[in-house]
Amino acid sequence: MKIYYHDGLEGDQRLRHDSGKEVTVEELDKLAVKAYHFDDIKDVDKLAESRNYINRDVINVSPEALGGKESYETKIKTFYTEHLHEDEEIRYVLDGEGYFDVRDKSDRWIRCLLTKGDLLILPAGIYHRFTTASNDYIQAMRLFQAEPKWIPHNRPCDNNEYRVEYVKSISV
Repeated sequence: MKIYYHDGLEGDQRLRHDSGKEVTVEELDKLAVKAYHFDDIKDVDKLAESRNYINRDVINVSPEALGGKESYETKIKTFYTEHLHEDEEIRYVLDGEGYFDVRDKSDRWIRCLLTKGDLLILPAGIYHRFTTASNDYIQAMRLFQAEPKWIPHNRPCDNNEYRVEYVKSISV
């Protein structure tokens, strides 16, 4: 996994947008974001058991999987709209690559490039966005602590109870 500050430049969201300033896993941890690399699915299973993830599925994000190029472009722009969820978002990359961008405490974007074997856990309430890389393909396992759901709450939603709780949890 490669983690760095987004360069903030306009342009295709699927490009690297690498500012050249790296971010460590420890810095992500201060945002309650957990980053791992597992070559063996058994390690994912152990993590899932320890964190009570009881459901999972596999998603493919590509033009073919999302109904063609036009439909794909619309959907990928939706994923890239800044939002939060009221539950954790857990992704384990099985193939391809994609970017998860998360906000730091100063409201700057941190970009996480995930490739095969990378697993990222975003806490409930964190502002984030997702896009595929320039290859327009990622296959990922989604893990859930309850029934699968994916309800985005677009920014601004600072009064959302999960956002309020998240901000308190990192304000140490």
